[in-house]
Amino acid sequence: MSELDRRLVHASGAAVPVAYLLGVLSWEAFRWLLVAGSVVVVVLEALRLSGYVSWWIYDRLTREYEQDNPGGYALYVLSSTATAWLFEPAIAVPAILMLALADPASGLLSRGELGVKEGWVLLSTFAICLAIASLLDVPLLAAAAGSLAATLADGATPVVRGYVIDDNATIPLGAGAAMWAVLALA
Repeated sequence: MSELDRRLVHASGAAVPVAYLLGVLSWEAFRWLLVAGSVVVVVLEALRLSGYVSWWIYDRLTREYEQDNPGGYALYVLSSTATAWLFEPAIAVPAILMLALADPASGLLSRGELGVKEGWVLLSTFAICLAIASLLDVPLLAAAAGSLAATLADGATPVVRGYVIDDNATIPLGAGAAMWAVLALA
């Protein structure tokens, strides 16, 4: 699978927040759909990591460092679910869309290499995040704070005790927390 294919799969996660924005899903249905998705990915990851299943799709979609650790797709769904339950829609939806859209764009711009990203890639990530939040009527200071948090999460790849802290886990939660903090202090 090419890097572009991987990024398109990543961006397909925008379908659920877009369905909410278009009124196809209520906020309640949106959150419970994410919970259902989380249950499915936890079961799939438990089966994959225990060796009970070894499907070709895992080989094509998981990175080397995910072979013995939770896959990025699972962290994506779990962090999106947590974000949807921790924050109101005006914060959660832009934060989740930052993960769904800005992260794959950043990955394509940096040619999918794991590690520190170039400054222009980080500026592009920030701009995409800021555009997402601004289009969804997040006040400018909160939008900038959320975009900065998402960009920092995207630009850093910390490793703790041999485990890569994937940005699929940190982007929506960091962006949501930053937007919430600015709005709470305003």
